[in-house]
Amino acid sequence: MKTNKDKLVTISVIGEVASPTRPRNLRITHEGIPTVYPGTGGITYNVKIGDPVFGWVGDHIEPGVSVKNKDENENRALQLYTCIGNEVRVTGRSEAQGKKGIVTGKHGGINHILVWFDDDTLEKLAIGDKVQVKARGQGLEITELPQVKFYNLDPDLFLKIGAKVKNGYLEFPVTQIIPPECMGSGLGSETAAAGDYDITTQDSKTTKKFKGLRLGDLVFLKDTDNTYGRCMKKGASSVGIVVHANCIGAGHGPGVTTVATSITGKIRPVLTQNANIADYLAVGK
Repeated sequence: MKTNKDKLVTISVIGEVASPTRPRNLRITHEGIPTVYPGTGGITYNVKIGDPVFGWVGDHIEPGVSVKNKDENENRALQLYTCIGNEVRVTGRSEAQGKKGIVTGKHGGINHILVWFDDDTLEKLAIGDKVQVKARGQGLEITELPQVKFYNLDPDLFLKIGAKVKNGYLEFPVTQIIPPECMGSGLGSETAAAGDYDITTQDSKTTKKFKGLRLGDLVFLKDTDNTYGRCMKKGASSVGIVVHANCIGAGHGPGVTTVATSITGKIRPVLTQNANIADYLAVGK
């Protein structure tokens, strides 16, 4: 497989460990139950890539470290240029200065980059610590298959995943096939090069099908186009990575960051039990 990997630009973007925020006192479930569950932001010590998306007493829980810029324009660059699999390094006067991590997700709405660090580094990090990303991956292409557009994926991670071009299609390992009617919050956004959108999990019969879903899983989004934003389109196909845990609100659920899409359906799923970035990157528990 020939790619344009050697032509991609590697550029620095920086952010800081973001504090959790609470825009309101209570979070209301889709069943109308008020809760005070933990949510997004901060350092999540015990939820990691490779863990289940279901079962946590929380809402939109982000694994590892949540990173953001307070300046809106700088944060937009952090969100757009960063790709899953990029190397991250702690800078400044942090106790964890010099420690390295890996980007594992991008969460829209609150616009966080999600980063894996080992347990020793997590204990040394503090809210406000600066981290710098070696951003690379936007603009990735396969020379012989221009009908597939890539977003948010480090080229080295793409090669580790082991997708293959066969008979004019990109065969991509995934753990689940998600029907388009299950995709919710985040639909209609102007670009798939930042953030995520959610697999809705309010229907109990549908949720049973996704019981084994894990943070970091690669999933196939059937009849879904992410070329110029996120929408349902018959015959289109996309692949994403599950980046945050399940949610309690209507229209929400495990978040998926797009990594590949084809409006002409040139991506085919290959069901693979361990198609998870924790395995490809040798991180997690």
